[in-house]
Amino acid sequence: MLFNSLTFVLFFGVVLALYAMPMAWRAKKGILLLGSYVFYAAWNPPLVILIWISTLIDWTAARRIHESSSSAHRRAWLSLSVMTNLGILAAFKYGAFLIENFNLLLGWLGATFQPAAPDLVLPVGISFYTFQTMAYSLDVYQGKTEPSRSFLDFALFVTFFPQLVAGPIVRPGYLMPQFEKPPQRDPGQFVWGLFLMTFGLFQKVVVADNMVGPVSDMVFGTGGATNALDAWTGVVAFSAQIFCDFAGYSTVAIGSALCLGFHMPRNFRYPYAAIGFSDFWQRWHITLSSWLRDYLYIPLGGNRKGRTRTQVNLMLTMLLGGLWHGAQWTFVVWGGLHGLYLVGERILKRLWGDRSTHVAMLFALGLLTWVLVLLAWVFFRAPDFGTAWLMLKSMFGAASPEKCLSSYHLAMAWGVTLVMLTCHWKLRETLVSDFVSRMPSWLVALAWAFMAFAIAVSGGSDDAFIYFQF
Repeated sequence: MLFNSLTFVLFFGVVLALYAMPMAWRAKKGILLLGSYVFYAAWNPPLVILIWISTLIDWTAARRIHESSSSAHRRAWLSLSVMTNLGILAAFKYGAFLIENFNLLLGWLGATFQPAAPDLVLPVGISFYTFQTMAYSLDVYQGKTEPSRSFLDFALFVTFFPQLVAGPIVRPGYLMPQFEKPPQRDPGQFVWGLFLMTFGLFQKVVVADNMVGPVSDMVFGTGGATNALDAWTGVVAFSAQIFCDFAGYSTVAIGSALCLGFHMPRNFRYPYAAIGFSDFWQRWHITLSSWLRDYLYIPLGGNRKGRTRTQVNLMLTMLLGGLWHGAQWTFVVWGGLHGLYLVGERILKRLWGDRSTHVAMLFALGLLTWVLVLLAWVFFRAPDFGTAWLMLKSMFGAASPEKCLSSYHLAMAWGVTLVMLTCHWKLRETLVSDFVSRMPSWLVALAWAFMAFAIAVSGGSDDAFIYFQF
């Protein structure tokens, strides 16, 4: 079920109505759990079974880990949890990718092997909910949290529909305590949740799908080279599209949870105003980057085992982070580029120190960060290396003077991007809630009405959120 669909509007209205009825808190949680299963099953009902498997395995494993006094037994139950989650993820998301590359390797060795390609449907949001439920077992094993006493609370944590298929990736210690007792809801919080939902849908439906998405699709879908201006415009348009699409989803998720009385962690913090790549990854997909830091980078040794090992750990984390996004080598290269950026940043800071305090220097470093992010986005967006290489050649004027975009498309892409960058830099250290609270109420109402009207006249959108495929 898509947030940007009338089906979701009807579904959410029914859930709110049932949730508002006078009944026991346990019954209301049961409604939310059932609603979450309906939300996911609306896409492909049989794949709900995978969520049940992860839920039952991790619930059981966490309790056994907590109750056992044997280190060997604790490790065995943790291994069961991790292997189950990663096994499901590998089978459904990476099975065809692994077989394809295994065949290529055999071909280089002069052998042939043609197994039947696995005909598996990629479950929506599998990367998100497997990371979330696996974090529960890992946290219990490390003593960061105790297993929940309520199976209902844990099952709802795994399946909570606002963030089930594309995050934010919520830690068990953040969300499950909120399920223990009825939340204190107030009209102001509910209205703010609806405002956030409208804002998120505006980002997705109006900006991402109708303003910049078509420009990006035209450039990357030409099948050939183009002139440098059009190539840069296509990449710039995608940078706006991917942000508005994914940040839009996160905003709707946070807003819908708030309408129900629950708080979600922030997932974006004006990433295109980042100064350097450590800063970028503290602003972009924050819940994923913090998950990779806590459950991959730090267990690998983090920065505790010398400079060389730190650089290796950074590269491994970003390479695996790239692969998390999709079973394609282009995603691995995207992650590898960000790994190189992070390693290079650490080396330069060690050699020159942190001397960038002048406003002009900070802005220049921010601009350089954005341009390098754009270059990496080429591999994220391109369907294959051929397209990516052709796009890079076009961007630097080494391919073709052919034109594919009209003046309207150029103005649309650069205009939207300029507004987005201005907002990111102006609000760099400001919460959206704080910014809106300082605005006159009539202006907030006008902006809200404008966004709702724009969503309506745009004709809506049937396009799935980009991160659904991850």
